[in-house]
Amino acid sequence: MSVYLLLEILAILIPFLFSYDRKLKFYLKLKPVALSLILVGSFYVAGDILFTKYGVWGFNPHYHSGILLFNLPVEEWMFFIVIPYASIFLHDTLIYLFTGRQLSGRQTKIVTILLVLVLGIVVLMNLNKLYTSIYLAVAIISILLASLSGSSILNRFYLTFLVILIPFFLVNSVLTGSFIAEPVVWYNNGENLGIRILTVPVEDISYAFSLILFNLLLINRLVLYFGKRSVRARPI
Repeated sequence: MSVYLLLEILAILIPFLFSYDRKLKFYLKLKPVALSLILVGSFYVAGDILFTKYGVWGFNPHYHSGILLFNLPVEEWMFFIVIPYASIFLHDTLIYLFTGRQLSGRQTKIVTILLVLVLGIVVLMNLNKLYTSIYLAVAIISILLASLSGSSILNRFYLTFLVILIPFFLVNSVLTGSFIAEPVVWYNNGENLGIRILTVPVEDISYAFSLILFNLLLINRLVLYFGKRSVRARPI
């Protein structure tokens, strides 16, 4: 079994098992979650294929199965199912456990304005760096769409994302070379800021942020589409 696949199994094992917990009832949302993962993941996979083609990042053959599809290891395709699923489950669980814990409307607006300003400045100063400019811009788009959605998703997500970052860094630090001899995924520092937290490029935070947020936005739309009889009325 490859290191990459083992990490993905460990990442999704507990979230998947607890999806069928009688109190959490996350299984009732599996249909909209699955559809969202496929739709959102397809866009990120397309970007992944292009970034791999142009050498923005790549994959160490010593740590994946060697089964490639459009030059991406099969484990990389699974990444866009496993990691968002585990993150969405954690977000939903935190909302259930800490009902009512969220930022006020004013606090959310302040955080949103600061994030958009900071990310926007970094993008404009690094237009020559593909990873930095494109995925920070994507993060800005996700924030603006969430702000215009009419929901209070950002009030909750700004808080839950801070918790999601803990397991995210545990997995990504191994993928990028912490605790093992070589990285599973290598990055071309000419296309990013060159700032690492452990071995994780700082851009990975905005990448994860937008990937999860787009899924949450779409899931809430799909929940409404499928009807409240099949899923909980409580927003995800």
